[in-house]
Order: sequence, then structure tokens, then C-alpha cells
Amino acid sequence: MSEKLFDDAGAEAAKGQEPLAVRMRPRSLDEVVGQRHLLGEGSPLRRLVEDDAPMSVFLWGPPGTGKTTLATVVSRVTRRRFVELSAVNAGVKDVRAVVEEAKRRMGMNGTRTLLFVDEVHRFNKTQQDALLPAVENRWVSFIGATTENPFFSVVSPLLSRSLLLSLESLDDSDVRALVDRALTDERGLDSRYTLTEEGADHLIRLAGGDGRRSLTYLEAAALVAGPSTRRPPPPSNDASGAVASKTEPVEITAEHVERAVDRHAVRYDRSGDQHYDVISAFIKSMRGSDPDAALHYLARMIEAGEDPRFIARRLVVHASEDVGMADPTALQTAVAAAQAVELIGMPEARINLAQAVIHISIAPKSNAVITAINEALTDVRSGQAGPVPAHLRDAHYKGAADLGHGKGYRYAHDFPGGVAPQQHAPEGLTERQYYRPTQHGAERRFSEILQKIKGVLKSGG
Repeated sequence: MSEKLFDDAGAEAAKGQEPLAVRMRPRSLDEVVGQRHLLGEGSPLRRLVEDDAPMSVFLWGPPGTGKTTLATVVSRVTRRRFVELSAVNAGVKDVRAVVEEAKRRMGMNGTRTLLFVDEVHRFNKTQQDALLPAVENRWVSFIGATTENPFFSVVSPLLSRSLLLSLESLDDSDVRALVDRALTDERGLDSRYTLTEEGADHLIRLAGGDGRRSLTYLEAAALVAGPSTRRPPPPSNDASGAVASKTEPVEITAEHVERAVDRHAVRYDRSGDQHYDVISAFIKSMRGSDPDAALHYLARMIEAGEDPRFIARRLVVHASEDVGMADPTALQTAVAAAQAVELIGMPEARINLAQAVIHISIAPKSNAVITAINEALTDVRSGQAGPVPAHLRDAHYKGAADLGHGKGYRYAHDFPGGVAPQQHAPEGLTERQYYRPTQHGAERRFSEILQKIKGVLKSGG
């Protein structure tokens, strides 16, 4: 009996030493924050948990989005035997041992096994192939968690036999809900601390949509704020009959968060003045050919937790708006940076964003592209849209020739330089010139080419 008491006491002591993020893991799907698109009624995860349905699932998403949390919730409520492996230190032998034990238990008493493999992308092809028979024959229900794109890191046979569920980074309201719960829940800080609004804003920005990181930072900030995290004793009467007051909660401020995480708070409201001021300065610095200033504002946005996809979209726009044909490769660089954001994510994609910022900043500048399309739109909106010239109209349907469609059309490739002397614009717009190249960068050469082209076109207009 005494050994049992010591075991229980040891377990409780160990439990008290667990990180805050571990202590606050949800106990049911209803406690899971975020991932609403995966947790609705009738969803695969609901069926796996509530109906004990046999299936295999890949959970793919950034760190701290709840992959391990969802697997843990399933382990707590499922009627299946739960086995967890980490691909970091498990090998083929471990996988086969779990599968053999699962088959044995299923044959003996019908017990089914749920196998969770964390960081499954770290398994090589041989290790993943070892899972195939178990998944295909449903000897186990399999959950694999990965931060890497499964289409690149998981063998096709295993992926095709499983559901692929994509998890999204938590938004600010999700992270705030996690933090608020941890502050008050008895498993967490149990109302012994409060968090100022400025402190919460800074912590949420630093978390960057990562729920685990937000709780880790909160726990560190609580230690900095002090005093001891020991739970205060309940109120009691002293000898004089007075009632002892309950310990007042300790306030965690932005300064405590800064000291705990060693990251200064950046004044930046993603929906307020700072957002618009910083992005405006960012754009104008690139337009003004100042890469150092542009990188400064890029760093401020990254550090403040701005959505990198928003930054990438602005780069793509301004590669055409402010550089355009003066350096056509600027658009290629900007698009590549945007694709890198989607492919590899932050923090690595900061390098790709920085490269695009530098390219756009030092490239020769031209606004001829945006000026051209805006002037063309102005003409169309004002009603200057005459009929398409007959020789340019579609002549592929029966009766088109009788209407004169296509008659007199000159096929450009039959003429020197691939340019045929003929009119393309509607009547009344033949003298309009929307695109007017500058003498900057590559546009100087394009300007010379365009003048030659115009000369040929007008010679047969």
C-alpha cells in the first residue's frame, strides 16, 4: 500500500513539472482551438474519435497547429490501444514490432490499435513501406504528423491509402483563447497571473500562429514576473478570527514577455495605423531604390508577425507597378518569393522575401506598365471601344466569310521580322499609345524595338 502511495505522489510531482503546453493539451475535440474546418460534425476526425471508425490519416501543418494535440485527444477517448512512435528515433524494427503486436491482439481478443507517428516525414522509404501492409489491411489505424509537404516526403502508396488533412496556423483570436485558458485553468496558471493587453499583444505576435510557442512564452514570462508559481493556500481564519486574504495575482507585462523571450515589442497593429504606415514606407522605399530602408520595414513586419503572404503579394504587385519592363526579371523574382512562402514557410522564406525586396529596390524603375493599363481602362470605361476590324474577326465558323470576317488578314509570320503591316486597333483608337517605354534599364531597348514595330504597322494600316 505504501508503495502505491509513493508511486501516486511521484506521478503527481512529475505531472507538476510538465511544461505548460503539455499540461494544457485538450481533453476532448471540443477543447481544441482552431482547425474548425476539420472538427465539424461528420468530419473524418470526429468519426475517428466518436465512431471509432477505422481509417488512416496524415495531419500536415506548421509547428504548433495541433497535430500532436489531435492525436493525443484521439488517444484519450478512443476505445483502441494507443501506441506512439517518433520517427526521430524509431526504426523499421520498431514499426514491425508494433504491427505484429497489433495483429496478435486483434486475433486474440479483437483489440484494435491506433498508431501515431510524429515527424513521419523523417521515415525513409523502407520505414514507410513497413507501414503499408498494416495500413492496407487495417491491422492498425494510423495517424502520421508532419510539417513537410507529404507529396514530397511520403511514399505514394502510403499517401494514397490515407486521408490527408491540412492544418492551418492559428489566428490571433485562437492564440488569445489558448493564452486566456492557460491563465485561468487549474491545469495551467490557475488565476495566479494576469496578462496586460500590451503583454498579450506582444506575446501573440511573437507566437506567430504557433499555439505551443504561445504557451511556452507565457510560462517563461510568468517565471520572469515572479513570485513562485506555487499555488496560494486557500483562505483560512487565524487565531484572532480574521480571514486571511487570498494572494493577489501577479501581473505579466510586455516588459516581462520581452525579458523572457529576449525580443523587444514592435509597435505594429495589423489592422491599425502602424500597419498602413509601415507598408506604405516599405513600398515607397522600394520605389525610391533604397534597399536598406526597404529591408528595415520588411524586418519590422516580419518581427511583428505580419502575414508573409501579404508581404509577398505586395512584392508581386510592385514588381510590375514600379519596375515593369525596365527589368522584367523582377516579376519572376517576386513570384518565386511568393511561391517560396507557400512552399517552405517562415522563418526560412524571409530570405526569399529579402531577395525580392533587394531586386525590386535596385532595379531600374518604370511605371509605364501601370500607366498603360490604366489609360486603356479609362478609354474603355468612357465608351471608346469601337468594333473589331473585320479582318481580325473570327473566321472559323460557317458563314463568317460571307460577312467578310478575316478577309485581308495578314499572317504575321509570313512577313520579315514577324510583323505584318496592318491595323489592329478599332477605328478611332489607332493613334492611341498606352505603353510608352522609358529610357530606364531594359525599356531603353524595348523603346527602340517598339518604334520599329510601329513603323511597320503604320505602313499598311
